[in-house]
Amino acid sequence: MNTTTLPRRFGYPPAASTATAELDPLLLWPALALLLTGLVMVYSASIATAEGSNFTSHQPAYFLVRHAVYLTIGLVVALIAFQVPLRFWQQMAPWAFFAGIVLLVVVLLPIIGRSVNGAQRWIGFGPINLQPSELMKLFAVLYAADYTSRKLADMDSFRRGFVPMAAVMLLVGGLLLKEPDFGAFVVVAAIAFGILFLGGINARIFALLAVVAVIGFAALIYFSEYRRQRILFFLDPWQDSFGKGYQLSHSLIAFGRGEWLGVGLGASVEKLFYLPEAHTDFLLAVIAEELGFVGVVVVVGLFALLVQRCFAVGRQALLLDRIFAGLVAQGFGIWFGLQSFINMGVNMGLLPTKGLTLPLMSFGGSGIVANCLAIAVLLRVDYENRRLMRGLPA
Repeated sequence: MNTTTLPRRFGYPPAASTATAELDPLLLWPALALLLTGLVMVYSASIATAEGSNFTSHQPAYFLVRHAVYLTIGLVVALIAFQVPLRFWQQMAPWAFFAGIVLLVVVLLPIIGRSVNGAQRWIGFGPINLQPSELMKLFAVLYAADYTSRKLADMDSFRRGFVPMAAVMLLVGGLLLKEPDFGAFVVVAAIAFGILFLGGINARIFALLAVVAVIGFAALIYFSEYRRQRILFFLDPWQDSFGKGYQLSHSLIAFGRGEWLGVGLGASVEKLFYLPEAHTDFLLAVIAEELGFVGVVVVVGLFALLVQRCFAVGRQALLLDRIFAGLVAQGFGIWFGLQSFINMGVNMGLLPTKGLTLPLMSFGGSGIVANCLAIAVLLRVDYENRRLMRGLPA
């Protein structure tokens, strides 16, 4: 494909410095900044919990050390994954997705799966806990991109284009809801059908899907007592601020205490056994309290830049007629954008409470490794784009 004919409004031809660069700095540095900021904030948010818990042997740096180990593993795996061409990821996509389904089945087995706070989401390997739902988000991007790139000619067909993907997503959704992990189900479903939309699925089919999805989610909430309770107390957490609304009310208190510049790094009060899950689901609340409005804006800005670059890299790949690579990059944009939006919305009281962490930042081994893998594959897409534009083999 002659890239010199591509319009400048799509970013082609690129500036000389951009074309000769091996990687997009606006993609690499925001990702690294989020990872390193997450490491610092996980330590700040968890130090009191770690010091006061028998489970951690009262070691203040317990979560810091574990998160640093997860981050190191994630970066090493990412460096290896970056060396792998995109054609290999496309060949492995169906097998990786199948492996993810097997893991989702295995985690539900009473002998193998580990239950925490009523949710059976982890497989224990000694001191390491594997969370299959985090890996499934990565596998869903790869599989949906591969499926769509193979079925481009069938995107107008309900039976050949939509039904097969809908069937496997219903299977995955059913397994995730058995854990239960409603948040992961929402993200995986959005990834799959978002990629179908980007791949050109018939507009009437997609509109029908949107209506069915809204009805389905409403039914899941209506027929589940604890989900209904979450909606009710999300609307007014102060009506039961010491019960169902406890977590959200303390998150809002943390945001209020932070004001413009925060109370200072390490000086949060809410993390002192008031705000549950401060180093995982509610890390942004601690950031808001310690670093203030400015700190939250910086984090939001970094995520916005990362998501924008995902779609820009994907668009470049599509213009180079690299359908799978382009859809993978944009699928990662959907993943990071939606999950960070939901997590931030929950922390700010704009959305009902979900068990979703802040990507690239929150404590969690499987999540960090999966996020690092995604960034590595995304960088590989960008790398191959640039090589092709310079007339070199990908």
